Amino acid sequence: MTGSDTELEAQIAEWRTYMLRRKAISGADVDELEDHLRERVGDLTESGLRPDEAFLIAVKRMGRMDELSREFAREHSDRLWKQLVLDPDRDAAADAERRRGLVVMLVCAALGVAAIKIPALFGYGFDESGEFYARNLGLLVLAPLAVYFAWRRRLNAAATGTVAALFVVGAVAVNAYPMDGDSQSIVLSAIHLPLALWFVVGVAYAGGEWRSGQKRMDFIRFTGEWFIYFVLIGLGGGVLTAFTVGVFGAIGVDAEVFISEWLMPCGAAAAVVVAAWLVEAKQSVIENMAPVLTRVFTPLFAVTLVAVLVAIGVTTNAIDVERDMLIMFDLLLAVVLGLVLYSISARDAAAKPGVFDWMQLALVVSALLIDILVLIAILGRITEWGFTPNKSAALGENLVLFVNLAWTAWLYIAIIRRRKRFALLENWQTGYMPVYAAWAGVVVLAFPPLFSFT
Repeated sequence: MTGSDTELEAQIAEWRTYMLRRKAISGADVDELEDHLRERVGDLTESGLRPDEAFLIAVKRMGRMDELSREFAREHSDRLWKQLVLDPDRDAAADAERRRGLVVMLVCAALGVAAIKIPALFGYGFDESGEFYARNLGLLVLAPLAVYFAWRRRLNAAATGTVAALFVVGAVAVNAYPMDGDSQSIVLSAIHLPLALWFVVGVAYAGGEWRSGQKRMDFIRFTGEWFIYFVLIGLGGGVLTAFTVGVFGAIGVDAEVFISEWLMPCGAAAAVVVAAWLVEAKQSVIENMAPVLTRVFTPLFAVTLVAVLVAIGVTTNAIDVERDMLIMFDLLLAVVLGLVLYSISARDAAAKPGVFDWMQLALVVSALLIDILVLIAILGRITEWGFTPNKSAALGENLVLFVNLAWTAWLYIAIIRRRKRFALLENWQTGYMPVYAAWAGVVVLAFPPLFSFT
C-alpha cells in the first residue's frame, strides 16, 4: 500500500468515526455510505486526482445526500482549501504529474494558436478568408482540446482512432463540399460542426467510455464549468485588450492590427484548452459556481419565458421565423436546456422534491410552449414557401428539443408527485445526448448535398 493509499484510509477512518459518533445513524447506514464514498473516490482518482483530493471532493459532494456528511465537509473546509488550492504537502510524484499536465496543456494551447495562424502563411488571413474560417474554425480550435484529453485520459488506440476519424470526416465534409461563401449550407455547417465536434471531444473526455451514462453526466458538468472559465478568461482578455489599446494609443502607436490578428484570435484559441485545464486542475473550486449560477438564472429565465408567452397572448403577434430570429430562439431554448441539464447534474438524486424542482418544471413547460409556437411558425412558412436549408435545420432542431422538453416535463411532474425516481430524469438526459450529436452530424454531412449546396 502506498503512502497516498494509507493517508486515504486514515481519512476514511476519520470520516467513519465522525459518522458513528452520531446516534441518529446506524452502523449499517455508515457501511452503505462508505461504499458510496469509496465509489466516488475511485471515479475521481481515475480522472487524475490524488486520493486525498478525491476524498475531500467526494465527501463534499456527499454532503448533498445527508446532513452529517455536510457537517463533516463544513468542519474540514479549511483542509479542503489548503489541499486543493494552496496544496503545500504535495508529494513528489503528484507534483511531477501536475508539471507534466501543465506542459501538455501549454503544448496543446500552442497547437491551437498555431492552427489559427498557420493558414495565414498560405494566404488565408482573417480579413481575406472569412469563408475558410467559417468552414474550419471548429476544427482548428477543438482538435487541440481533443489531443489534450487524449493524453489526459490515456486513450487506447481504438478510442484515439475513433476520435481522429470523426475529426477527419468533419474536415473532409466542410472543405470538399462546393458551398458558396454566402450559401445557407455553409452557415449551417459553421454552426453545427463545432457542436458535433464538441461531442467528439466528449468521447475523449470520457476516456472512450461514451456509452457510460455517468461519463456523459460528467461531461455535462465539465461543459458547464468549462464555459464559466472560458467566459472569465474572455472577460480578462477584454480588460487586457482595453489596456493595450490605451497604453499604445498614449504613445501614438495603433495596436488595432496586433489586437485583431494576434491577441484576440490567438488568445481565444489558447483559452479553449486553458479553460479545460483549469477545470481539471481545480474541480472542487469551480464546481460550486455553476450550481449557484444555475439557481440564480433558472427563476430569471422562467420569468422571462412566461413574460414572452404572456406578451404573445396579449399582442397575438406570431413569432418571426427569419434566420436571425430562429437562431435567437434556438439559442434561448439551448440555454434553457443547459440550465436544466446542469441543475440535474448538481442535484442529489435521493433528495425529496422541493421548490427548485417546481421552478425547473415551470422553466421546462414555458420553453416547451415556446418551442411549440416556433414549430407552428416554421411549419407555416414551409407550407407557404417550401423547404430551405435554414428552415429544415430549424425544424429538425426544434423537433429534437420538443421531444426532450416534453419528456422532461412529464418526468418532472411524475417526480414532484413522487411517482418516479429522479434518477430516471438523469438517465433520460444522458441517454438523449447522442441525438443532438447525430442531428448536428446530419446537418453538416447530409444537408449540403440534399439541398444542392445552396
